[in-house]
Amino acid sequence: MSFQNPVFIPGPTNIPEHLRKACDMPTIDHRSSLFADILHPARDGVRQVLKSADAEVFILPSTGTGGWETALTNTLSPGDTVLAARNGMFSHRWIDMCTRHGLNVHVIETPWGEGIPADRFEEALTADTNHKIKVVLATHNETATGVRSDIAAIRAALDAAKHPALLYVDGVSSIGSMDFRFDEWGVDIAVTGSQKGFMLPAGLAIVGFSPKAMAMTQTAMLPRTFFDIQDMRTSYANNGYPFTPVVGLMQGLNEACKMLLDEGLDNVFARHHRIAGGVRAAVSAWNMPLCAASPDVYSDTVSAIRTPEGFNATDIVTHAANTYGVAFGVGLGEVAGKVFRIGHLGSLTDVMTLSGIGTAEMCMKDLGLDIELGSGVAAAQEHFRAKNEIQHKDAA
Repeated sequence: MSFQNPVFIPGPTNIPEHLRKACDMPTIDHRSSLFADILHPARDGVRQVLKSADAEVFILPSTGTGGWETALTNTLSPGDTVLAARNGMFSHRWIDMCTRHGLNVHVIETPWGEGIPADRFEEALTADTNHKIKVVLATHNETATGVRSDIAAIRAALDAAKHPALLYVDGVSSIGSMDFRFDEWGVDIAVTGSQKGFMLPAGLAIVGFSPKAMAMTQTAMLPRTFFDIQDMRTSYANNGYPFTPVVGLMQGLNEACKMLLDEGLDNVFARHHRIAGGVRAAVSAWNMPLCAASPDVYSDTVSAIRTPEGFNATDIVTHAANTYGVAFGVGLGEVAGKVFRIGHLGSLTDVMTLSGIGTAEMCMKDLGLDIELGSGVAAAQEHFRAKNEIQHKDAA
């Protein structure tokens, strides 16, 4: 693997030099006023990225998985019921975590490649007349399959059923890259991490709580220590942490939020949509289907590409790493060996993306697939040229 080449995995993502340098800082006293100047702007920046006026943001030394555990353990009690769809590896893992914590999970099995079925959620919520369901779990962007689910539709299902359950959203591979509307969608907890849309190394779990979710922390009985946000909240009020924070990463997060907000969130989302469109144009030129079942669920951060029956898609990933020093993502769970994934999120440009598409073409050709070299690159080039021409005309 070459450090000179960009990565095309769906996280960790490429780190801009500015952010790498921001994380590289001298040791400071994390109980001094210097730390407060990092902590509070970082929390405020995340709140703006979430598009929330009053979400309480907690930043923990962990990853998105720790963020999931923070959400569950701070608001639920053993035996509580949650509603979730299993439509990919990461929704599956969140369901597994619930089970391990002694929660009762009402699972709506959904084909991998499809989005969360809001209509089936509404049916389940309407049938729950005793309101045993305390929380609805939703994976906004299923990283294993390249599928985006409609969180606004899930909120509408809750409202139509007149159900008081809270809405928790896994936004690990969407927040900071795709439009996320915490307040407008009525999200109660949003979970993400530092290593994807925020373009940092892995190491931070980033969680936003609504006032309703904060109220749930007063009655939750699941055990927690390291992830106890009441301890965190008390320490934040005193400009500190209940344990040693990852100061360098938090400084990087502060700068990452500035970068995203300076670019403009709408511009960030448009860039991701344009780049994703270029990848999809290439996949179409290769005559290969996406794992995502239909355009309305296409992800703008990762594309999972189905290879022909009988071909081991993992070979493309292995060959790319060993021969060309480039990283793509393997298939996971039910689609292991059936898809390879191109991550197109975070610090990425049209030109960088073309290099990844070109490498994928070389690998598939080397491995005997019926691929015309340059076909996907040309299709992506035409897409990028057209989109950039429109953008420049609009700007003029």
